[in-house]
Amino acid sequence: MDTMRDRFITTTSELLDEDPRLALVLAEISRDGFVAAERRHPDRVINVGIREQLLVGVGGGLALTGLRPIVHTFASFLVERPFEQVKLDFGHQGVGGVLVSAGASYDWPAGGFTHMSPGDVALMDTLDGWTVEVPGHPDEAEALLRRAAAGDGRVYLRLSLQSNDRARPVTGPGFRTVREGRGAVVIAVGPMLDNVLAATEGLDTTVLYATTVRPFDREVLRRAVAGGTTADVVLVEPYLAGTSTAAANDALSDTPHRVLGLGVARRELRRYGQLEEHLAGHGLDPKSLRERISAFLRH
Repeated sequence: MDTMRDRFITTTSELLDEDPRLALVLAEISRDGFVAAERRHPDRVINVGIREQLLVGVGGGLALTGLRPIVHTFASFLVERPFEQVKLDFGHQGVGGVLVSAGASYDWPAGGFTHMSPGDVALMDTLDGWTVEVPGHPDEAEALLRRAAAGDGRVYLRLSLQSNDRARPVTGPGFRTVREGRGAVVIAVGPMLDNVLAATEGLDTTVLYATTVRPFDREVLRRAVAGGTTADVVLVEPYLAGTSTAAANDALSDTPHRVLGLGVARRELRRYGQLEEHLAGHGLDPKSLRERISAFLRH
């Protein structure tokens, strides 16, 4: 199976052929995958070199001319390093575009903490008007990318090497019910779904699946909680733990409830390791999730 990043390259190359409104802005990362597209569209495939602030600034400038920019690099260099440009050149100017990241929270541990971005979604959450997409499979990444490219708004699409075994239909922006139960509601975000399903096997829980995390689907969560015997909610996110707990609390502000936010811990794991070891180190593997969710529900 190809990766989400592989699918991004092939899909974006096709979209550039199909839609003259689209432009691609790169900062060296993934450039090799777009050699043919750059040859076909030299005026709409732009590589700015290792200059991430310029990367986002050029994307915002292209948007001001009426083009639909797709801006791409690692998450740490797309959201964290040029955050001022994201805030001003897109948000303050009131223009749209598609930011597509790679690397996620710890996809390339050997790259060290400079190439890890567990706080990217939390940082984007400080800005107004952004849709945040977190696919859990390459097929979902393609569907979400095509939807974002055809639109006019501001979209952050977060790609990862971690993937669920199979894709789920991406039919709209809301949460999808994957398993129904009478007890707690567990929300699995993107590539966390398979681990959550394994961790909750045999538990009387409802599992909701989220690929669009902003805007947060308040109504589906409220209906799921209303249909159960408890108002316990567990969020399992592949980025900073607690990123969406405030959104869940706000959705249930008129209902007595409890929320547990599971995700990447604030502490830095300073050994390279492998992606799977980082998952276990942050308690996001099935065994650890089972223990943490069960302990929460017992109390």
